[in-house]
Amino acid sequence: MLPVVALVGRPNVGKSTLFNVLTGTRDALVADQPGVTRDRKYGFGRADRAPCILIDTGGLIEGAGGLEAQMAQQTLRAVEEAERIVLIVDGRAGLTSADRYVAQTLRRAGKAVVLAVNKCEGLQSEVAGADFHSLALGEPIAIAAAHGQGIDALVRAMLPEREHETEETAAGEDAAAGTDERAIRVAVIGRPNVGKSTLINRLLGEERVIASEMPGTTRDSIFIPFERDGAHYVLIDTAGVRRRARIDEAVEKFSVVKTLQAIDSAHVVIGLIDAQETVAEQDASLLGLVADRGRALAIGINKWDCLQPEQREFIRDQIDLRLPFLDFAPIHFISARHGTGVGELMQSVHKAYQASMREMPTPELTRTLQTALVTHQPPLVRGRRIKLRYAHQGGRNPPVIVIHGNQVSSVPEAYRRYLSNVFRQTYGLQGTPVRVEFRSDSNPFAGRRNPLTPRQRRKQRTQRRR
Repeated sequence: MLPVVALVGRPNVGKSTLFNVLTGTRDALVADQPGVTRDRKYGFGRADRAPCILIDTGGLIEGAGGLEAQMAQQTLRAVEEAERIVLIVDGRAGLTSADRYVAQTLRRAGKAVVLAVNKCEGLQSEVAGADFHSLALGEPIAIAAAHGQGIDALVRAMLPEREHETEETAAGEDAAAGTDERAIRVAVIGRPNVGKSTLINRLLGEERVIASEMPGTTRDSIFIPFERDGAHYVLIDTAGVRRRARIDEAVEKFSVVKTLQAIDSAHVVIGLIDAQETVAEQDASLLGLVADRGRALAIGINKWDCLQPEQREFIRDQIDLRLPFLDFAPIHFISARHGTGVGELMQSVHKAYQASMREMPTPELTRTLQTALVTHQPPLVRGRRIKLRYAHQGGRNPPVIVIHGNQVSSVPEAYRRYLSNVFRQTYGLQGTPVRVEFRSDSNPFAGRRNPLTPRQRRKQRTQRRR
């Protein structure tokens, strides 16, 4: 499971800026004024930089009341959820009594704390961190989140290398879970009371997990192995994720973290939506995290059998309005209670897994790229045409296609989407995101002193023959 890291500090020290840097997104609202972040915000750290689950928090203020007290309560819940804390302070403002209060609060929590001194651009790290040694939280790490400085050192401190498990340990854990490496892990996610446990029981053919009309019945992620049509699966039943403002119970507050960890460990995610309600912003936000993580996805619109024709048309309009960014994911209208459409949903799950793990030879990818270039050429940049030369596969789950060429930093996002759609249609990559990355061709003469021109090399060969 991915570790959970909370970003904590007094208001306006740069927590949301650091959150955006570590996740590679702009999900957290950033402004040069305190109190912008209020609720907890969750995100996946970039796998190449910070493989973890991050929690952005509002500021902790001593003696806060009203809205500030609610912000502080949200922050304390994030501290309870996290395994490790990053305390962020302002290097330009220096040590304040508010920083001392936050540090004292974190010490009482008993969690491992890393101290990050932000806004240190142009400052010597020793000078910027000098005042903060008195907090007794270890060596301060000087960073400038807005400029990306010191981030690698911070990541090394907050995510120390774990001991590599042996093959015997991994095999023992697989046996304990009743699965093996061949099993396709399928996480079922959604808001409370959308029918996740009912769908699990329908697939298993037994009352394996508790299903109730009362929201919040499932508290933790439950892993259940089963076999269907000769394929081995592990179903992951997760707790319902509701708006954080509605998370009150002490047990339920961990459900978001558990669900995000289930998404990370799954090969395919089934996103359930209640057809008797509207397609909410929370549905779009949760499924957006699945897409950002690169997981294959199938969407089930549950309780479809109970709707009138006008209600069905309304839900279809809501899907088009709120989920246009999930055009790669198949949508099934199902009834988990009666089994309608469940078989087709699982067929899409299996196809999505196969698509996410598909191997694509370099010659075929390059031919597909050349065909796409002939059909629709890249745009001109300062009067010069972007040249894309060849493509190869850079990863699976999700499929990553790496394209080499010149001026690739100028490729518009619209053209990237065009190429992604071409590869998806050519190779049948339905149900999985397709990531297209661009890399510049290396200069073969890089690092050489005075490289010879072709004419000079010919002259040199002639002289040698003489």
